[in-house]
Amino acid sequence: MPVRTPDPDPNEPEDDSAERDPLGLGGSAGGSLPGSASNPAWLSDVELAEMRRRLPMLYVEAIPVRTDGLGQVTQVGILLRATPLGEITRTIVSGRVRYGETVRDALFRHLENDLGPMAFPLLPPSPTPFTVAEYFPMPGLSAFHDDRQHSVSLAYVVPVTGTCEPRQDALEVTWMEPSEAASDALAAEMEGGRGSLVRLGLASVGALR
Repeated sequence: MPVRTPDPDPNEPEDDSAERDPLGLGGSAGGSLPGSASNPAWLSDVELAEMRRRLPMLYVEAIPVRTDGLGQVTQVGILLRATPLGEITRTIVSGRVRYGETVRDALFRHLENDLGPMAFPLLPPSPTPFTVAEYFPMPGLSAFHDDRQHSVSLAYVVPVTGTCEPRQDALEVTWMEPSEAASDALAAEMEGGRGSLVRLGLASVGALR
């Protein structure tokens, strides 16, 4: 199933929650690429398509979890999302890293975008991914597929301690037992092969038995 992480509206203000993850490539030695007045690093649909054709895109992905007092994973948050094509699919928190943005800041931004400002994710000062996932538009090159682009994703398991209220295109977050989140049935509902990513993440924190 194709990955359909939506692209933001270039006319939205920079701090508006509706803006997900614009790819900023301005400020190079050769000058800035065309953009909107509020975001000079914005790429139009045509420019973004050209960049995707020529360059791998950098993403962060996060599996939200709840833990007990000993730090053991007790629940896994899986998003229910509506795609621009009208499909309903299961996925995890995902989005591009902006030009000049740290990985930690990108993680926090996308967690807040998808789970709401009261999710309170626990991020270390220097996040280390449990794996690097490579998405290809050509099926069969890896376990992950994105029909729009070649992308490289840094993947994390992130505990959240607050109340999650999904926003934007995320319809709800379903909290599951680790065994259910790692099941074949759920993997079949997840986009782009992310069921494999969930299994890898849960195994990395000792949540699968």
